[in-house]
Amino acid sequence: MSVHISAKKGEIAKVVLQPGDPLRAKYIAENFLENAKLVSQTRGIFYYTGTYKGKEISVGASGMGFPSIGIYSFELYTEYEVDTIIRIGTCGGYSSDVKLFDILNVENAASESTYAKYAWGFEEEIFSHQGNIFDIINKTAEELSLKTKATNIHSSDIFYRKDPATPAIATKYNCPAVEMEAFGLFANAKHLGKNAATILTVSDIIPTKEFISADERETALKPMIELALEAALKVI
Repeated sequence: MSVHISAKKGEIAKVVLQPGDPLRAKYIAENFLENAKLVSQTRGIFYYTGTYKGKEISVGASGMGFPSIGIYSFELYTEYEVDTIIRIGTCGGYSSDVKLFDILNVENAASESTYAKYAWGFEEEIFSHQGNIFDIINKTAEELSLKTKATNIHSSDIFYRKDPATPAIATKYNCPAVEMEAFGLFANAKHLGKNAATILTVSDIIPTKEFISADERETALKPMIELALEAALKVI
């Protein structure tokens, strides 16, 4: 048991899939895992452990933003001895370089955030995926004949902003899309010497205001979820 996760030691698998939304974690557990057991629901953040094709996997939410994923990923890595976290989520496209439903395997996450500086003393404004799980995801996508894009991403701690222009840091590092967690996850994993990856589905295009409808989301996110699960099998 940690401060924010009530699971007992041994109830969390070595590999964790981490969506932002607790209800998405619940959906994955109920629809993709066998014998899924709810092992933590503190603060309404659900964590489940079950099996996928005979291998033990956990799935649990990170919440939104660096402070939240920073807490949950740190406790998973340190209190539950998790080796690998695969964040799965959605992102918004800054331009037509990405399309709705595109699946992005994040190579680097750039941010203006001071999270990594004040948490771990890192001065960098961009962090790469950690460990070999990024390469495993790319290889798994090929095996599944699933088209993915390896790309940089802008990780922001701001959802609503006054200036609608693409932020300078996204332009600097050629980031075609934005989300709110990967930078924090990668920083934690780097500090702790753990494995971390982020897979994202493009859910909206900011300039054109295109977006995936609520009815389409379940179908749209299924390929990303299956990719993460199949990749997880290779690191267990």
